[in-house]
Amino acid sequence: MPRGLFGVVLHEPEIPNNAGNIGRTCVATGCTLDLIRPLGFDTSEKACRRAGLDYWPRLGVREHDSWEDFEAALAPQRLWFLSTKATRSCFEADIRTGDWLVFGKETAGLPQSLLNRHEGRTLALPMVPGERSLNVATAVCAVVYEGIRQCLSRGELILTAPGRFVPKSEANHEPARGEPGRQG
Repeated sequence: MPRGLFGVVLHEPEIPNNAGNIGRTCVATGCTLDLIRPLGFDTSEKACRRAGLDYWPRLGVREHDSWEDFEAALAPQRLWFLSTKATRSCFEADIRTGDWLVFGKETAGLPQSLLNRHEGRTLALPMVPGERSLNVATAVCAVVYEGIRQCLSRGELILTAPGRFVPKSEANHEPARGEPGRQG
């Protein structure tokens, strides 16, 4: 299980600015970030850190030499593979706390062999006909927030104040506006 809300996994990412933006999203949402090599950049690169701003040092990103090393090190259980080739929408999935969200490289997506091995666990972000794909940083943000929305609707997460959430197990607060249990 990831240490955070969800585990975000980038398989062979190529662009440091995307990784930096994804890292910032992970810190802001309490997700972890794992990078599968080869990377198209060094995580100490200025562009990666600039995109992640002051969030990057708080991220605790993990790097793995291969998909097999990632699996051996973390034994991930509930994996979701995002691909434009998937026929199931991320809005149809049951995303839960502790799930892993796996995204491919910017120019090619995830390897077909990986998608084949995990048939039934592939998801897409719906788009209008004729469009190819979204930027990976945009896709990560959209899927993470869809997962958060689902967890909020099931009561696994609680809104503690405008723009803030915590796991139900950590909630010790006055319910936020519109939240069950709030008076007035």
